[in-house]
This record gives sequence, C-alpha cells and structure tokens, in this order.
Amino acid sequence: MKKLFIVGSGGFGREVLWLAKRINEECIRVGKKPEWDIVGFIDDNESLHGTAQDGYPVLGGCGYLVNLNVDVHVVIAIGSARVKKLVAGKLAAYQHIHFATLIDPAAIISDRVHMGEGCIICAGSILTVDIKIGNHVIINLDCTLGHDDVVGDYATIYPSVNVSGNVEVGEGAELGTGVQIIQGKRIGKQSIIGAGAVVVKDIPEKCTAVGSPAKPIKFFERGVNDVQKR
Repeated sequence: MKKLFIVGSGGFGREVLWLAKRINEECIRVGKKPEWDIVGFIDDNESLHGTAQDGYPVLGGCGYLVNLNVDVHVVIAIGSARVKKLVAGKLAAYQHIHFATLIDPAAIISDRVHMGEGCIICAGSILTVDIKIGNHVIINLDCTLGHDDVVGDYATIYPSVNVSGNVEVGEGAELGTGVQIIQGKRIGKQSIIGAGAVVVKDIPEKCTAVGSPAKPIKFFERGVNDVQKR
C-alpha cells in the first residue's frame, strides 16, 4: 500500500479521509489489496498538532512531510484555490513527495477524461467525454461536467454544480454550491462564482460573480471604477 497523508484536517479533510477509505473498501470488494495506507493529517495550524480527527492524528505542518525520508503520497484537501496552490508549490520541490489523485468509486467518469495529478473527485459526480482537468482540481459531491469541458489547475467545484459542454473554467476559479453554467461559457482565472448562480455569459478574471444571471460584483486587484464600468 502507498502511504497517504491528507493536507487539511477540517471538514473537507474528513470527507477526503472517508473517500480514501471507500477506495480501499472497493479494492477489497473486487479482490484487490487496499490502495492506501492512510497515515494521518497534515495541517499548518500548530494548535491542531497532536490532536486527532476521526481517529487519525494531525501529525504536524508541511515541514513534517518535507523531513520524511521515504516516498509518500499527499492529497490537498483544501477548498481555497489560492491556499491549495501555495501548499502544492511548497511540496512539489521534494522528490519523495508525490501527489495522489482520489476518485470515489461512486463517481462516473468516461475513459476520455484527461486528469492531472492531485485531483479529488467525490461521490455522485459524472464526467462525460473529452474533458481536460488540470492539477489539484477538486470536484465535490454530485457535480456534472459535460463534453469538451476544460478545468484549469487548482480550481474547486463545490457540491451539486452543473457544467454544460464546451465550458472553460480558468485556473484557480471556484464554483460555489449549486452553480449552473450554460454551454460554451468561460469562467476567468481566479474568479469566484457564488452559490446558486446561473452563468449565461462569460465571467472575467479575478472577480466575484453572483445571481441569476451571474454578474460580477467585486474585482480583485482592480479599482472600484473597474466594477462600475462593467
């Protein structure tokens, strides 16, 4: 079995622990050896070190992984795309640290999906054909992705999001719970789409968009006048 560490000991970290256990259970069900030796959690919040989540220890921060002298696998269970990218960049420099991709047995994924490293695909999600998914992408519970979608690195798709075909989700974007995106639209890099929004037009980079139809209400690293002009 491959040693697995889960970075992030919050609520989603506990869900990813459950996901890894489900993968092991499915391996046993079909007569294979379990895939993951789940060692515990990693969290840079020092107040959590020495505690436990669901019976698994919070062993330390990222420095704990860096100082190990054996090959290990890591999955980053952090929804924030910005924080996820920072953690991945910190760990990628070490040859003994490998990024695991975890796909729940109850996800439905065609063999025409290309997926990068470090991804998390949760139960009930359906990914159809000719889809490209980058590195460290999270697709949470009960999501659908249609044909020819492209999802950039570090993007997070929260539960029950429906993405139609030919949609591009930019690097580091976050799609809130229940978002719906019609066919052929583009979500700009690092933009956040609020829960329940319906995207019927392209969304620019580095903004928060909400509503039905979704409209930008706030831009990051831009002045107030940029919002007013749009």
